[in-house]
Amino acid sequence: MKIKVVVHDAEEGGFWAEVPAIPGCATQGETMDELIRNLHEAIEGCLAVD
Repeated sequence: MKIKVVVHDAEEGGFWAEVPAIPGCATQGETMDELIRNLHEAIEGCLAVD
């Protein structure tokens, strides 16, 4: 499954991202690798909620 995410530079350093197709689904990470790992977890968690 492909899901579009929007990645932003965080003011305090690192990155944060949001998933426009899933309201309220967002996460952050100090590196892009950490952000991607966190995105997988956040998306899975948001989709698991009824």
